[in-house]
Amino acid sequence: MDLAIDLAKKGRGRVNPNPLVGAVIVKDGVIIGSGYHEQYGGLHAERQALAVCTQSAVGATLYVTLEPCCHYGKTPPCTEAIIENKISRVVIGSTDPNPQVSGKGIEILRQQGITVITGVRETACQEMNAVFFHYIKNRTPYVLMKYAMTLDGKIATYTGKSKWITGEEARIAVHQTRNEVAGIMVGINTILKDDPQLSCRIDGGRNPSRIICDTHLRTPLSSRVVKSADKIPTYLATCSRDQKKIKRFEIMGCNILTVSREGDHLGLNELMRKLGAAGIDSILLEGGGTLNFSALKSGIVKKLQVYLAPKIFGGVTAKTPVEGLGLADPEEAFQFTDRKIKIFGEDICLEYIKR
Repeated sequence: MDLAIDLAKKGRGRVNPNPLVGAVIVKDGVIIGSGYHEQYGGLHAERQALAVCTQSAVGATLYVTLEPCCHYGKTPPCTEAIIENKISRVVIGSTDPNPQVSGKGIEILRQQGITVITGVRETACQEMNAVFFHYIKNRTPYVLMKYAMTLDGKIATYTGKSKWITGEEARIAVHQTRNEVAGIMVGINTILKDDPQLSCRIDGGRNPSRIICDTHLRTPLSSRVVKSADKIPTYLATCSRDQKKIKRFEIMGCNILTVSREGDHLGLNELMRKLGAAGIDSILLEGGGTLNFSALKSGIVKKLQVYLAPKIFGGVTAKTPVEGLGLADPEEAFQFTDRKIKIFGEDICLEYIKR
């Protein structure tokens, strides 16, 4: 199962909004086939493993990280392939929360006399598919909020300069995360200040969709995200109903998502529903302090990733990662749990899950 998990992770960034799945086929103590879901619309892990078997799979054991599907989608049901190849035993890491599958795949296999064992390395299999599990249940993106800061909690100097807080290793790790998510989201202030490309700059990487939270539709037509919107899917989320403005962006290739207003900013929960309906299952939030606070307060953040650099900027006016009005009482604090620590050169990355 550990091998199946490692194989499944190779599909990161390629299978969204499908789950990561790995499969290993063993016969007489020997691995005779293995595979993983390589890309959306491609063969599922079980069929991929069967396609490369070095001998007949009759009587073999299949180890698979997620319950085999039993419905027709982009590909035929994997349960059919398992039955047709006369596999006698199936070991499953995690059941599938998809209502079309949940428990049904297991039941079909058992009805055919196949021994089914569940819950093997279940926690690891579930953690690996946290995005899929959230999306299939809620139909909204899984939001990972990321920021880099100094030891004194600054994301820029008092002059607004922020390049670079962390070292190259940490920055490469961020681009690897961009490669894995379906979308990257920032606020209008980031666009106006930095004019970022919001792309994935690693060999063989893929660019996530760009999402700009722009309440009043102030994104410049000359900005790099707009000028490249015909090449990388770009969404402008706005409360503006100015059809002349909207038309200009649409001509450039941008997708306009009109969202209701909540206080002084757009409604983030409504935006998440619209992005989920567009098939975006995960978002890396790289916003500034204002957007970060709004995201936390709206409850859309599911995971926190903080890169901490061994530097101090100082400055009472220097920017911090979460601003906005703030909270009045420590008891109201946004709580996180399940700490994980990663080291990138001199920098530290802290990961937490939202309680």
